[in-house]
Amino acid sequence: MRQEAKLGVLGGMGPQATQVFYQFVLDRTDAAKDQDHLPALILSDTGIPDRTAAILSGDTEGLYQRLRSDAKLLEQCGCTALAIPCNTSHYFADRLQGELTAPIIHMPRETARALAAQGKKRPGILGTDGTIQMGLYHRECAAVGMEAVSPDPDTQKLVMSIIYDEIKQGETGSRDKFAKIHQAIRRAGCDCAILACTELSVFSTYHALPPFYVDAMMVLAERAVERCGYPLRTI
Repeated sequence: MRQEAKLGVLGGMGPQATQVFYQFVLDRTDAAKDQDHLPALILSDTGIPDRTAAILSGDTEGLYQRLRSDAKLLEQCGCTALAIPCNTSHYFADRLQGELTAPIIHMPRETARALAAQGKKRPGILGTDGTIQMGLYHRECAAVGMEAVSPDPDTQKLVMSIIYDEIKQGETGSRDKFAKIHQAIRRAGCDCAILACTELSVFSTYHALPPFYVDAMMVLAERAVERCGYPLRTI
């Protein structure tokens, strides 16, 4: 099984997040030499249209067809499981899955399941406007008995600013802005928070965050290792 497994990474959304995701996969694989790591094919399609803009405008078909074409290419290249290190694009995940044979590892779904297994009840969701307004995490959390909480409008603007004004522009992200986000999420009575945007996953590589925060992209990396039949490294 291990010799046949190959992870397909549909990336480029954004490219730095794709690089960080693959590092997460390497970090979480219990490997002592090159041959102990899972084979992976990474497609960083930076030309994919902005997911939030497409979803909120309702003009999604061109975006979907681009995702579909990339996913089909990965499948044709022998990938046995697909990971998409972009939360907002999971708006299309179930539709995409219907046109593929290789399973898509569903990042929001797997993250919600992981938190439910830890006994969490009220996670705050830190993601793009598209992820929040489409209820991607709210739906998956509700399915496992949790109540997901969106940031208030002013806090959501801070989240979007870190994502688009800072991380996507190559900056490390404002600790002051994130501190305000943290305070707001705590005031809302959350018992944890999900980094539900891969740019926030990048932010977490620059700034140490407490265990209160669960990185959805790290969950995706762990599930990718397991789905390809490789052992997880304990960290």
